[in-house]
Amino acid sequence: MSNRLLLEICVESVDYAVMAERGGAHRIELCSDLSSGGVTPSAGFMQTARRHVHIPIHILIRPRPGGFFCSEHEFEIMRNHILSARQFGMDGIVLGILLGTRIDIERTKSLVALAHPLPVTFHRAFDTVENMESSLEDVIQTGASRILTSGGQPRATDALATLARLVQLAKSRISIMPCGGINSENVLEIVRTTQAREVHSSAGTSNPGLSTHGRSSPDRNNANGPSLRSSMFEQEVAKLASLLGSISDDGQVG
Repeated sequence: MSNRLLLEICVESVDYAVMAERGGAHRIELCSDLSSGGVTPSAGFMQTARRHVHIPIHILIRPRPGGFFCSEHEFEIMRNHILSARQFGMDGIVLGILLGTRIDIERTKSLVALAHPLPVTFHRAFDTVENMESSLEDVIQTGASRILTSGGQPRATDALATLARLVQLAKSRISIMPCGGINSENVLEIVRTTQAREVHSSAGTSNPGLSTHGRSSPDRNNANGPSLRSSMFEQEVAKLASLLGSISDDGQVG
């Protein structure tokens, strides 16, 4: 298995997915409506992305914006979305269900089993739990492959000690993937401090301070126009990929 540091880029369009791959991303998280925190992309979106993107694509399974408790009907929708993602050739699933401020172990375990053999990432619902260390053990019980987290803060840089502790506790049992405002200016500090082997970024296309409950805020790049934003996005992905590629197994820049 390669020891390279892995870059996952979150996108809400096929165009940006293609640019992320061209820029050197190793994996895509595909979702719709990033301004609300993200929801499951449509069947047509998944199918078109699969035709045009050759790196792995992980699909957000989230039936609505807002909190992370789900009703029985919403749970059924999540199950159907997972089956669709498997049918359309997706490579992984991203989801999260809570009971109050605790991990919903049983229903998450059920979705992980349904997704198999696709790996499951437990998303930033994790950032709203009451106790991260015990919740880490709960997520491991579900069989999920990784946890996407900013350490309970809007930005990963505000929770470096927490993220480093989670990586240490996780050991080889589950991957901890930092997220939240990660860019080419801070990614080296984040991976050196936390020792994480995967990072997640939207490369400037979403507000890093966006609440996991989906309160929308203005896009800081709106005034630049779509062409400039596209160019800046691909350049930022390329910078991130290059920086991660420069780090050796011992955390030093090569």
